[in-house]
Amino acid sequence: MRFILTTCLSLIGLPVLADINAVIDDHIVARHAGFAQSTAALKETATLDCTPANVIPAYHAAFDKWVAISHIRFGPIEDNGEGLAIAFWPDKKGMIPKTLTDMIAAENPVVNDLEAFASHSVAARGFFALEQMLFDAKFSGYGADSYACKLTQAITFDLARIAAQTSNDWATYATTLRNAGATGNEVFLTDKEGAQALYTNLLGGLEYISAQRLARPLGSFEKPRPQRAEARRSTRSLRNIIVSLNALQEMAEMLADGEALETMEAFAATHRHAQTLNDKVFENLNETSAKFQLSTLQELVAFTHEAATAEIGQHLGVAAGFNALDGD
Repeated sequence: MRFILTTCLSLIGLPVLADINAVIDDHIVARHAGFAQSTAALKETATLDCTPANVIPAYHAAFDKWVAISHIRFGPIEDNGEGLAIAFWPDKKGMIPKTLTDMIAAENPVVNDLEAFASHSVAARGFFALEQMLFDAKFSGYGADSYACKLTQAITFDLARIAAQTSNDWATYATTLRNAGATGNEVFLTDKEGAQALYTNLLGGLEYISAQRLARPLGSFEKPRPQRAEARRSTRSLRNIIVSLNALQEMAEMLADGEALETMEAFAATHRHAQTLNDKVFENLNETSAKFQLSTLQELVAFTHEAATAEIGQHLGVAAGFNALDGD
């Protein structure tokens, strides 16, 4: 089955029917609050005991919360420019291990100044720097009294700060989005612009799964690139995809008001297939069967994107705008 993508002209004049308030309150604001709570717990955990065995469970819990809201790339996260500080990936030039190595060798005092650390290189911050500190044998053998411990703590403190700031800022920005098109709203000049922003970020989340989380490790048929899988050190490559799909399906359901049955079927089929994969970090892509399974998942994600583009775009009466992930 293939959907014919709707065009801007065919969508003009259709009403915005989605419960935007539900998307704002129950999806965006609630999930950002959960992200803030989880990173606060991560910070507290690292403060009490910074060693990897102790921090890893809180790391996974916080990373789950981030992935589940990472498709929202407009509003506070765009305004404060902290997206890369949370998740600097893909790291195409290997900046993360080089930066961490240099910091540890020099015992860079920036870790003692959280304000200064907030302006430090994104390669030393966020979940992917923390992943290497916790899971990479080159970094993870540190003790509680080491510089590496202080660096790990600084990363968790910085994540908690960003998450709290972003969550708090959404309390204000939610009103701006909720009142799209109202007199004096200089961000969303019409009510459709608010719906368009949400719709664009929904599609952008699906595009990111396909173009980054799947396409990068798949590489070419002749030369797969399993080492390029997202969060492979922490065995999260497939996990991130499943967490993201669940969150995007929730958002799609809210935007569609039950009017996108084929999109929901596509999400369900994609999720079912993802759950059957045994290769959690895509390390077996040199095997034809593993490559076929992951390629099938990519096709299902593309099909879900196509279905959502047609059904939800038509339902909202909007077309996708610029996505903050475009060009990544």
